[in-house]
Parts: sequence; C-alpha cells; structure tokens
Amino acid sequence: MTHGPGAVVVTGVGLAVPGVGTPEALLRRTACPVTGPAPEPFDTAARIGRRGHRYKDRATRLALCAALEALRNADLIPADGEEVTVPGDTVGVVASSNLGNLDTACLTAAAIAERSAMDLSPMSLPNASSNVVASWVAIRHGLRGPNLMLCNGATSGLDAVHWGATLVAAGRVRRAVVIGVETHNAVVEDLLGRSAGELLDGAAALVVEGARWAEARGARAVAALGPYERRAGLSGCVEALLPDGAAPGVWFTPERYAEGPAGAVPVPEGVPRYDVTGAVGRASGALGVLQCAAAVGWLARAGAGAGADPGAGAGSAAFGTGPGAAPDPVPASRQALITSGDDTADAVAGLLLRPAPDRCPPRPARAPLISMECSR
Repeated sequence: MTHGPGAVVVTGVGLAVPGVGTPEALLRRTACPVTGPAPEPFDTAARIGRRGHRYKDRATRLALCAALEALRNADLIPADGEEVTVPGDTVGVVASSNLGNLDTACLTAAAIAERSAMDLSPMSLPNASSNVVASWVAIRHGLRGPNLMLCNGATSGLDAVHWGATLVAAGRVRRAVVIGVETHNAVVEDLLGRSAGELLDGAAALVVEGARWAEARGARAVAALGPYERRAGLSGCVEALLPDGAAPGVWFTPERYAEGPAGAVPVPEGVPRYDVTGAVGRASGALGVLQCAAAVGWLARAGAGAGADPGAGAGSAAFGTGPGAAPDPVPASRQALITSGDDTADAVAGLLLRPAPDRCPPRPARAPLISMECSR
C-alpha cells in the first residue's frame, strides 16, 4: 500500500480559451479586459487533430484540448504523444460542466418525442450521457483511475478541484486531471436567456498530484492546494478559510460579484479583485477551474520577486493538508483566495491556492488505513 502524498500540488495547467494561451495571459486579460472584436473561437482541430473530433460534441473537444495541454505541462505526456508515461491506473479524471452537452441531450429527447429512437445515430447517442466529457478524456489518454463528472451549479468547478485533491489525498490515485468546460449554443442561450457573446466557449484543466510523487518523478509544482470550504454564505466561507480577518494576497471573486456596502464585504478593500468571467464570459461549471488557472498566473507573478519564506505571521496557515503533511506556515498575503457562488446561491465554495512548497514533507512511518492504491 502507498503512503500518503503529503501536500497536494498543481503540476500542470491547460487552457482552451479564445485569445488566452497561458495562466499569466488569463490573469492579464482578467485585469484589463480587451475591448473591440471578440477573439476567434478556439480551434480545437489545431491541438487534437481530426481524430479528436470524430463523433464528439464541442464541449468534449474543448475538454480534450485543455486536458492534453495540462498533461503535457505536467510532463505526463511527451510532446509528440498522447499516452501517459506513468501507469494509467495512477491517474484519475474529475470533470465539471453544467451545460456542456445540454444541446445533445435536448435535441436527442426532441427527436425521440417528435419521431422515434430509430432516427438517432448510434455514433452521436453516447454524447447525451452526462459523464461524456470525463469518459472521453480518460479513454483518449488511457487514464484508468476513478472517473467523475460533476454538474453542481455555481460551485461545480471548485468542487471538482476539491474532489480531485481528495482522491489523491486518500491514496486512490497519485494524480488527477481536473477539467472545467462550458460552451454556448442555441439551446444554452435559450435556457439562460443570454447571447453567445456573454457565455464561455472554452475549457481549463489542472493536474493535481501528491507532492511526494511529483517530486519523485522530477515534476515542478506551480502551486499547492490549501483548505477548501463549502458554506451557505460567502462571509462564512471566507471566515472559515481565513480566520481573524486575515487578508489574502488576491481574491478571485464569484461570477459577476457585486460589492456590498463597506463592512459587508468579507474581504478587506485593499485586496486586489479579479473576476475571470469579465474576460472570458459567464463560465458556470468551468468557473472554479478557470479561477485556479488564473491564480497560478498570479502566484507566478508574485513569486518572481519573492525571496525566502518570511515565515509565520498574522493569518498564516499550514502548507500541508494531505495525510502525513508537515506544517509549513505561509502568510495569508501570499495566498490566493478563490470563491464561487454567492449569498443568492444554494452554497458557496472557497479554496486557498498557495505557492508551491520548496520541499516534500517527511514520509510518514506507515501508510494510512484509508489508502486504497497499490504501490507501483
């Protein structure tokens, strides 16, 4: 049985978003949204080729593009291949999309109601399955770990990041690909009552991995996952993540968050705010993953001028959250606060993203009882 992974880190980021190629570019565009004509739709054929398009809907193709880039960025897939270089059963997939294949499902149901099931193509029918995005990513790259699809409203993207990290921390897999994707089409526009220009047509992906296992294969971590909270309201969620009124270094706000009066906002006024949906469109189930990608860009920029770890201070928190992790205090001012959902939603999810640890915590004396993965 394997030992716990210690901290859970991000080792790869992938984007399939119009006009945005890197986390740093996503951050810049979020800070200063581009005016003028909208960028051209993301060309999925340029990244995954014709084979990746056959019998797949737009959301699945976008997810495949983002996942491929994230896996390559994490050095799990060579630049000229598609198969992972680690055992496939050590990699899981968690995808989030609230509306991704809504058009296929609705059009399939309409065709059956108006005519009969005999009119349906057996090649397109699998696209009506709610887990089609996660399944195709796993099939394409030979990923045989747990495979999950979340459709969980405003918090879905952050929930997916949390469950990917949970699979790693529990020892079910050593790493997981987490994907958030949404696309716009006539069915989605009609349901939401919004034009295509207001909605995301893109995807983001992260590779989350046990710090010890990333270090063992020589992978570079770009961020570390801090605690995750899910609460009924925004203030309670933020207070649980950052007690005693600690100020994070940056706040990635909920979608189109409207600031309340002074004193009613749970984050101090001096903290920079970013709303990624102002740059890429309303993102629904993809939001949390996009926010994490932008936060990686912020951490890279903030870390470029940072020296040694200043140590614990007011509002500091421990690095490691996985089994066997050793405390390594990180001041709140070096952490990115990410929240999805607001007080009008059913729930609010929050996550802290931290600078990557400089070292791996010591290996525990024995494997935790919850570990379920065989050593490789």
